[in-house]
Amino acid sequence: MRALELLAPARDAEIGIEAVKHGADAVYIGGPAFGARASAGNELAEIERLAQFAHRFHAQVFVALNTILRDEELEPARRLAWQVFEAGADALIIQDLGLLELDLPPLALHASTQMDNRSVAKVRFLEAVGFSQIVLARELSLAQIREIASQTGAMLEFFVHGALCVSYSGQCYLSYAQTGRSANRGECSQACRLPYDLSDGDGRMLAAGQHLLSMKDNDQRSNLQALIDAGISSFKIEGRLKDVGYVKNVTAWYRQELDRILDARPEFLRGSSGRCTYGFVPQPEKTFNRGATDYFVNGRQPDIVALDTPKFAGEPVGKVLRLNREAIEIEATAQIGKGDGLCYFDAHGELAGIHINRVEGSGRRQRLFPAHCPQDLVPGTELLRNRDWAFLRLLEKPSAARRIELDLRLVPSGSGLALELLDQDGYAARVEYHGELTSARDQEQAARHWHEQLGKLGNTEFRARAVTLELSPLPFLPAAAGNALRRDAVAALIAARAAAYQRPGRAAPAVPPPLYPERELSYLGNVYNAQARAFYARHGVELIADAFEANREKGAVSLMITKHCLRFTFNLCPKEVKGLRPDPMTLQHGKERLTLSFDCRRCEMHVVGKLSTKRVDAL
Repeated sequence: MRALELLAPARDAEIGIEAVKHGADAVYIGGPAFGARASAGNELAEIERLAQFAHRFHAQVFVALNTILRDEELEPARRLAWQVFEAGADALIIQDLGLLELDLPPLALHASTQMDNRSVAKVRFLEAVGFSQIVLARELSLAQIREIASQTGAMLEFFVHGALCVSYSGQCYLSYAQTGRSANRGECSQACRLPYDLSDGDGRMLAAGQHLLSMKDNDQRSNLQALIDAGISSFKIEGRLKDVGYVKNVTAWYRQELDRILDARPEFLRGSSGRCTYGFVPQPEKTFNRGATDYFVNGRQPDIVALDTPKFAGEPVGKVLRLNREAIEIEATAQIGKGDGLCYFDAHGELAGIHINRVEGSGRRQRLFPAHCPQDLVPGTELLRNRDWAFLRLLEKPSAARRIELDLRLVPSGSGLALELLDQDGYAARVEYHGELTSARDQEQAARHWHEQLGKLGNTEFRARAVTLELSPLPFLPAAAGNALRRDAVAALIAARAAAYQRPGRAAPAVPPPLYPERELSYLGNVYNAQARAFYARHGVELIADAFEANREKGAVSLMITKHCLRFTFNLCPKEVKGLRPDPMTLQHGKERLTLSFDCRRCEMHVVGKLSTKRVDAL
């Protein structure tokens, strides 16, 4: 049977703990160094704290060690891998295959999406060299996922929610070329979120000041069943830089939906223990997003790019009817509240915002009193809400409880009585009471008392499913003694669960070493150290170029390779309109000019440029 895993992001241990409370089967987090989000690192003690909490529910903690490494960084990275292992982590997410030439701890290895995993041959190779879980490229369709799944035994992981990089992961060098900040080393400058002008081969302007490379956010909520059937087992939420409200909200939504699927489809297993209850209704559209797209899962779609803004515009809530210097009257489609943040696009197409101090009225007509009334706001303007204060307040409070169901039995024993616990996973504990016992005078009252006392599991991770009393007559026991019996039994069960927990080990690589699918590697192979070069040579690669970050590429090259195509976006696709040719186009932001070339056979766009002479080398 296949287990289904909900994988949530964690900027820090506290957010990771909340992710587990809200239903994550696993959490991925950065360590002190070498993670693909350089600003989301965590000390080892925090990883240990998160692992200890997660393991109570048999949830896992994956640590991202997924940058490409310089030669002098390999030994520190190896030591860090062992420290992460000792801290209790369950797996390492890596990009640099040079690490496989080192003495790594017996931890499961996951192939980062930065390794550009989008072919059957690549995935089969990674499985053969010891990866047990592989993060597939976001650009894959259901048919492509299905083909890969049919030919591998590795667990397949797929991003289902959050920000999208426009480039194939690991194949973007635009940030490094312009600023010296490498995306493959966790320092992306996010040049894709900037506004650009687009002109065709004849110099005609097709778009001005639009965010032509900024994707809408990934949203696979309607495709979960199809992804499961295609072979995806791990459903990954993007967001190691996101705040706790985002993680709570999105994790809770996917947890509820996966629970519905699991309840209806017993052929699949749960990825961890316990069921969640929530103090709010999860609504992913209320936390940061750039609009929604399911990208290429159901084939190429026309509306995948957020042309207007890379910011969170929010949900439509109404239109301006009239306004003065103090108030705005709107025709509303939702109730606005005090503290809400509203925004609108001004006459220049820029996103502007207002803060609401007070609201009069409800229903269709509402009168809003903002902190200030913008002079450029005019009747007919559509308003959007990107800060729902009431909803955010719910997320600021304790908003979920996760409990493992438990059966409790009070039974006779040689010492008089014992309390036996059996949880939903089959783990058991037994504690005996050795004090003097007398029969209760009122047996009905004693039964009520025992049910109530044994069922008080408080803030533990357990919830009483059934309490069975198998003693006759029922004894009287002072409350303090009964509470101590229950506490000791729960502590024994927690210890039994902890002792039984086993981290997944590292998969053994195939012998002899399998051949890499290609005999030659260009700079796109991201080979940045001698051990990575040795790894590829050992697996049959004959020509191995240096990574782009080694500054060997002096001419114009593809700085970004993407499935997103601006010819398609502007209805200029030669496959759609007969007679058109895929001539180059030009992107420009300020003085930066980039050439767009089109590989129509592969249905890809290449953003071509070269190393800037003004860039600042990364430290």
